[in-house]
Amino acid sequence: MRAKLEIRNISKSFKTDQGRRPVIGGIDISVADGEFVAIVGPSGCGKTTLLHVIAGLESADSGQVVIDGAVQTGPSPKGIVISQQGSVFPWLTVQQNLMFGLNGRRDSRELADHYGAMVGLQGFDQAYPHELSGGMLKRVEVARALVVKPEILYMDEPLSALDALTALRMRLELLRILSEERHTSLLVTHDVEEAIQLSDRIIVLTPRPTTIQAIFEVPFSHPRKLSSPEAQTLKEAILRELGL
Repeated sequence: MRAKLEIRNISKSFKTDQGRRPVIGGIDISVADGEFVAIVGPSGCGKTTLLHVIAGLESADSGQVVIDGAVQTGPSPKGIVISQQGSVFPWLTVQQNLMFGLNGRRDSRELADHYGAMVGLQGFDQAYPHELSGGMLKRVEVARALVVKPEILYMDEPLSALDALTALRMRLELLRILSEERHTSLLVTHDVEEAIQLSDRIIVLTPRPTTIQAIFEVPFSHPRKLSSPEAQTLKEAILRELGL
């Protein structure tokens, strides 16, 4: 399959009182069109920084990010970020939040209702964020990302703030949605089981300055049973790479 997204020898450092501190030590990744790639690594290794560079939210010291053969110099309209912090506007209703990025399109209300229903928000279109649970707020986040029909989803630990049961339900929702709509997806997560359940390929990063330590293919079809011997063997192999 052709490469949708290419990360070519990306390096990144930050200025400190002691001089430049390297965070990303030179990373090459190629992501195929429609592929789901998860990135895991030790805490503080630079996973979020790497995702921000790939998404165009931060600049690299060297290297290139290429989408569909074109070098990117900033955020691409082809991609959208779903972050762990959340970006739902508290003064807007669910429907208004979903319509926000549609720039007044004539069919914006219909699209908002369609994607709201897709993530299970039927009946909550006129609710405000303070009236919703954490899991429902995350559904709004996902629907607001999908409603603009991005070609690439950049996800930075999007489910980390949820309790375990709600996070599991959201994983299953995300899988269902991605089976209905084609997106190239890049997920940063600290949860190895989440990576195994969702992704086609898992990239393990080293401590900072981070580079690629190992790459694992996930050959199991969906839906995946995480308790299966094959999934447990893969989990153990990834945890060994992480030093656990």
